[in-house]
Amino acid sequence: MPQNNPEPQAVVSPITRSAIFLVATVGADNEAADKVRALCGKLADLARAVGKRVPAGNLSCVCGFSAAGWDRLFGQPRPAELHPFREFSAGERRAPATPGDLLLHIRAEQMDLCFELATHVMAQLGDAVTVVDEVHGFRYFDLRSLVGFVDGTENPTGREALDFTLVDDADPDFAGGSYVLVQKYLHDMDGWNALSVETQERIIGRTKLSDIELDEAVKPSNSHSALTTLEENGQEIKILRDNMPFGRPGSGEFGTYFIGYARSPAPIEQMLENMVVGRPPGNYDRLLDFSRAVTGGLFFAPSADLLEALAERDPQDTDGSRPDPAPAARAPHDGSLNIGSLKGNPQQ
Repeated sequence: MPQNNPEPQAVVSPITRSAIFLVATVGADNEAADKVRALCGKLADLARAVGKRVPAGNLSCVCGFSAAGWDRLFGQPRPAELHPFREFSAGERRAPATPGDLLLHIRAEQMDLCFELATHVMAQLGDAVTVVDEVHGFRYFDLRSLVGFVDGTENPTGREALDFTLVDDADPDFAGGSYVLVQKYLHDMDGWNALSVETQERIIGRTKLSDIELDEAVKPSNSHSALTTLEENGQEIKILRDNMPFGRPGSGEFGTYFIGYARSPAPIEQMLENMVVGRPPGNYDRLLDFSRAVTGGLFFAPSADLLEALAERDPQDTDGSRPDPAPAARAPHDGSLNIGSLKGNPQQ
C-alpha cells in the first residue's frame, strides 16, 4: 500500500478477547439515512471516548456498508468490487445471502468496552436501523474455535497484512479501505465430537493439539486447509480472519462468526466456492457436514478519512442517478482471482 494512502480503519488489529458483531438494515426514509451518515462522522470520537475508560483495552470499531447500503446512503461512485453477497449451494450445503446494509465490528480485550460502545452507537442510530443479526463473541483458550482447532493460524502480519487487506491506488477513490465478508456458522457439536481426533485432523488439515499443518502426502485434498489455500502466479493469496466463537450452551447453540478482510472479495469468494461446491466440484469441505452457515454478507469498510467525510455525502449530489445494486460478481473463467499485484498494479 503506498505511503500516502489514507489512514485505514482498525482493520489490521491484534485479535482481542471479545467482540460484538452488528448487522443492520437502514430505514427507507431520509431521516434514517441522515442518522447513519451522521454516525460516520462521530464513530471515531465515540470509540476514543469509550476507550479512554480502559486505555489498555484496545477498543476499536470497523464500520462497513453493503452494495445496497452504499447506494442508498452515498450514491456514486461505489467501490469497484462492492456487490451483493455471492450465494453458493451444492447438495445440502449452502452459503446464503442475508439482509444487511451496515456492519459494525466492535472488538476489545474486555466485553464491557464492546458493550458500552455498542450501546452508544445504537443510541445514536435509534430507530433509523433494524438490527438483523447481533453476535457477542469471545476468545476460546489459545485462539481456538469451538470445534477445538486453532483459528486464524495463517493470518498475514505486519506489512504483509496491510498489502493483503487494504485497497491500493488501483481504486484510488477508495484506497485504504477493505472488503469484509461475514458469515455466522452453527456447529453440530454432538456429531463432531463423535469423530476420532484423527478424523477431525484430516477434515481440518492440521493437528489438533499442536496446530501443525499435515504433510501434503497425507493431507486430504478436501480438507478445510487445502480448500482455503489459494495461489496465483506461484504466490499464496491470504486474507485476514478475525473469527470469534459464540454460543449458548443452555440452548444447544455453538458457533463461529467468520469475518474476513481482504483488498478484494475475490479470494474469499473463491474459498467459499471451494468449500461448498468443491475443488473440483464434489470434492467439498467435509467441515460443512458439521458446520452450517446461516447468514452471509459482503461489505466495504472505507478508510477512516473517507468514513468521516461520508457524513457530509449527499447521494443526490454524486455523479449519476442512484443505481440498482450491482449483480454479484462471478469468478473469472480462467481461474484467476483477478486481484492485481500486491505491488499495486491495476486490477484487470
